Amino acid sequence: MQPATGLISFVGAGPGAPDLITIRGANRLAEADVVIWASSLVPAEVLQHCRDGAEVHDSAGMTLEDVLAVYAAHPDARIVRLHSGDVSLYSALTEQLSWCREHHRSFEIVPGVGSLAAAAASAEVELTVPGVVQSVVLTRLGGGRAAASMPPGESVAGFARHATTMAIYLSAGRPGPLRQELLAGYPPQTPAIIIAKASWPDEIVMSTTVDGLAEALGASGIRTAALVLVGPALASAGCRSRLYDPTYSHGCRRRSSPGSTVGRPIPPERRKSP
Repeated sequence: MQPATGLISFVGAGPGAPDLITIRGANRLAEADVVIWASSLVPAEVLQHCRDGAEVHDSAGMTLEDVLAVYAAHPDARIVRLHSGDVSLYSALTEQLSWCREHHRSFEIVPGVGSLAAAAASAEVELTVPGVVQSVVLTRLGGGRAAASMPPGESVAGFARHATTMAIYLSAGRPGPLRQELLAGYPPQTPAIIIAKASWPDEIVMSTTVDGLAEALGASGIRTAALVLVGPALASAGCRSRLYDPTYSHGCRRRSSPGSTVGRPIPPERRKSP
């Protein structure tokens, strides 16, 4: 079913590859009359999902007021505001939703594949490992231009003391301060992985340590569109989850002896949800 006219769809474009947008997101682009897209963050290839004749605006050089003016100028259009990754993180979504509510404009939020999921896939790691790490912190480096955005009590150094997995956004341009804050909690040889432009054709994945992070970032020349993963889970091997252990029972499987169960194909009549 097509979205109603006048609806603004805030769509997560995914990490970059045009086939990593969700089906719903691709459908919204195909139905849109107006699309607002950030060329600096979302590859042009994602726009292949748009229909011919759609009006496309590049928000890379636009202010919030410019974007809102497009919304106001098209009260009866189906509009897609295309954000990179998933709209729940670092997307400047809140102020746009406030405008929609204030102006009684219908909207929806279409989630996307986040850059963290894409980065972990590119790095071929699991962020949570039984007995090693069961939590993930998503944050950014404070100070500099981000100083006004960081609330008191939130710092990379503070989170580093938990020694869990950390995903650090928007911070590759300050490698020295990033390394210094990470060393406030992580041992120097803790694994770190730098992922730039995950899922893009020119993707970069670099493995290093917390101690070697600044040197690796400096040598790479990476400044934007990068995510830094840190934590002991990134180098864990030989661990096993209890979920698929034959000696562990749960609501869908009884406890058994190792090697005594064999998976059976699901009959066609049972493959659909009731």
